Amino acid sequence: MANLTISTMSSSVNNTTISQVGNQFLNMSKIDILLLVAPQVVLIDRIISPIWYIVGLIGNPISAMIWLSRKICKTNSSAVYFGSLAIVETIFLVLHFISELENAWGVTTYHRKNACEVFNVFYYTPQYMVPMLVLGFTTERYIAVCHPFVKEKYCTVTRAKIVIVCMAVLSTAFGLVQIYSWQWDPNSMGCIVSLDDFNNVWTWFTEMLIFIFIPVACLFINILVILEIKRLSVQSAAHGQTTSGNAASTATLLCVSFYFICTLLPATIVYALQISISQGDPMLPVNEWSNDPTWRSYFTYLTIRKIVEEICLSNYATYFIIYYATGVYFRREFRNLFGFQKRKAKGASSRAMLSDYSTVQSNGRVTSFTETMLDSPSE
Repeated sequence: MANLTISTMSSSVNNTTISQVGNQFLNMSKIDILLLVAPQVVLIDRIISPIWYIVGLIGNPISAMIWLSRKICKTNSSAVYFGSLAIVETIFLVLHFISELENAWGVTTYHRKNACEVFNVFYYTPQYMVPMLVLGFTTERYIAVCHPFVKEKYCTVTRAKIVIVCMAVLSTAFGLVQIYSWQWDPNSMGCIVSLDDFNNVWTWFTEMLIFIFIPVACLFINILVILEIKRLSVQSAAHGQTTSGNAASTATLLCVSFYFICTLLPATIVYALQISISQGDPMLPVNEWSNDPTWRSYFTYLTIRKIVEEICLSNYATYFIIYYATGVYFRREFRNLFGFQKRKAKGASSRAMLSDYSTVQSNGRVTSFTETMLDSPSE
């Protein structure tokens, strides 16, 4: 989420606190302070984040290549969402790496005049867009499964592209507010957040909308999809038929959506708890902070929050694993891409794609079902 994936070191040991403590910190950076009193906070960043960078910066481009290949994205609107998601997540991981250089390693990157505001616009925008994309393909899956007769109208590649462009525009508009929210502070020589009423209201509005409302909406939609699939399975079994053709695409979509929910909601909860966590007395000598109960409680919270943040960061790196584990078509294309297996005949590949990414639709009679592509081939 936007306010959590930024390194907590710069926000938690904030500029106001540092400016109050006098000469004892004149030659100490925030990283130096944390390494002295709570080194685990810095080490979690330095050890875990690079793992997600490696996984995501390799897996996401491969996912984009497969999902946005002409063979599948031309007729499959969900593939357009998946491919767009992979691109946005790749961009975010690069920006997160730049942020980590500054906040976890002390390498000056964007903590400069003007660069501070501009960087945060680019940094926040993909974080707003990822939940929207997940909501987009989750809603498509709901329409395809629960309202199959209108699928041909709403689940098209052209409509998906239009929706994604609208999401990009809205995310950018939200991101542009960061020009106002972030400021270069010449006194601390760092990037600080504006604490005025507008920014506080805006922050809570976007946190509630993007990081609470959307995940909860996805959870509710997924429950409806699961209940409908169960109903269809029972109905098909009663007539001696199966709905196995629906399993591959539904499993992929539900796994991605549920993983998104499970990693984002805990981060939102931890972020909300920060207003109830107090920092200790900054006038205490730094070597006594570890023994002060208030500071100790604060650094315990900071450690838990950093662990949750790293779990949340995995949301931007691990969808490739989900695609590979749940999608027969994705596995086949991955192996073909790297020459792990010989390509099958074109007809066989097409039939496999139809089987892997299909949904069960009623043809108007209670006792009969037909399998069709997950997304309409029409544009």
